[in-house]
Order: sequence, then C-alpha cells, then structure tokens
Amino acid sequence: MAYQYPEYESLKLDRPADRILRITMSRGKMNAMDFDMHHAISEIWRHVEEDPDTSVAILTGEGRAFSAGGDFALEDAVINDFDWKARMWKDGRNLVLNMLNFSKPLVSAINGAAAGGGLAAAILSDVTIMARSAKLADGHVRLGVAAGDHAAIIWPLLCGMARTKYYLMSGKALTAEEAERIGLITMCVDDDKLQETALEVALDLAQAAPSAIRWTKHSLNNWMRMAWPVFETSLALEMLGFAGPEVKEGLAAHLEKRPPSFNPNTPL
Repeated sequence: MAYQYPEYESLKLDRPADRILRITMSRGKMNAMDFDMHHAISEIWRHVEEDPDTSVAILTGEGRAFSAGGDFALEDAVINDFDWKARMWKDGRNLVLNMLNFSKPLVSAINGAAAGGGLAAAILSDVTIMARSAKLADGHVRLGVAAGDHAAIIWPLLCGMARTKYYLMSGKALTAEEAERIGLITMCVDDDKLQETALEVALDLAQAAPSAIRWTKHSLNNWMRMAWPVFETSLALEMLGFAGPEVKEGLAAHLEKRPPSFNPNTPL
C-alpha cells in the first residue's frame, strides 16, 4: 500500500519517476506563504522520511515563482499578536530542524523568485539548482527584522562570512549566476532545462547506495548542528524584531509601495 500523506492545500505531490517524490508549492500569489503553507513545508519532511517508496525528493514551485516569502497578512499577524509570534518561532525552528534531520537526498529546483521560508527550504536542500532567470533574496532587514529563519546557520558555510554579511545586511537580491558564482547554490541552468536537470540529479542519487549517501549527508549536516546555537539566536532576534517599531514601518512601506523611513536611532 502506498504511503498516505496528509492532504495539503498548498503542496502538490507527484512522482516524475520511480522512487522520486516531487513536492510543488502551489498557492497562487507567487506562492507566498500563509501559515498553513509554512507549516506544511516545515512538517512534510517527517512524512517523506517514513515513505518506503521514496528515495529522493525534489522541491519546486508552481508558476513563475518558487516562493516569494511570507504573505503580508501573516506578517501583520505576527507583528500584532503574541500567539502568532510563538507559532512562527516554533514553525521556523521546526522547518530547519526537520530538514536538518531529513536523511534522504533533497534536490531543490528554484524556478523563480525565492524568499523567506521558501528560500530557507531551497538553500537547506542538498542540491540546489536554479533557473537562470530566477532571483533569490533574504529581505528580512528590509522588512525591519533580523535575518533569522535559516541564513545564519548555512550561508557562512556555503559562501563565506564576508559575502553572507553583505547580502544579509543589505537584503540585496542575487541572480542565479551570482548565487552559483559565490557557492550559495549548486548550479544554475537555462530555464527550460531546470526540471529535466533536477530529475537527472535525483535519479542519479536514487540509484546510489542509500546508506552510504544518508550517512554522508548526516556527517556533513553536523557542521550545521554545531552551529545550532547561532540559528537559535538569529531566530529569537528575528521574533524580537517583530515586537518592535521597525517592522511596522517596513511592512507599511511594502504595502504603500514606498521606501521605508526607519528611525536612525536605536537603543542598541
């Protein structure tokens, strides 16, 4: 009997080949995440882990975006309600923890804009393949909160501290070619080759010795496990920022389509 996955409103599951599970984020609105979608993408890895018919997973997005981050309604709820802050702290922590402990190979096929929780899932994948026209950005600071959902635990390992500080403190977007050049992703390919390349990589991994691959992944992920206190700090500081004035101005600026006007003075 095939493994029974929960029903997801914003995730589509299909099998492009034997032993390959493809997870497609599908919510419209450039796949911006509401809480249900964020929760689904944080929890699905425990289910894929238990699926005996899946050796490798592929994560991608539907339409012209991979995932454009959190939707504004969710951001507003986190700003104004303590319960939502607590939910998002727990969910953000589980996203990284569950992906870190997911033993099977995971390939991300970044088909378009990637930010927020979607970007976290993309970069935490084992092999990251990006369409040439796609862009990614960690825009936390532009919203008015610390970069806290994944970047502190993995970006320095991938592209070094100097580039990590530049991109996280500026919030600037990266093209696929730049992301490949600095080592943030595995490779960039022409748009029409993205899904084909992701499937080729997944099939190659599915045919290899499964225990050897999973033990190798477990060992390499220990670099991130050693950095876990760094991640916990970054996530806590992000949530602290959601209780402050800067994020209110940042969100208002986004909604009003104007540059933010942050107070240059801070008690820090």
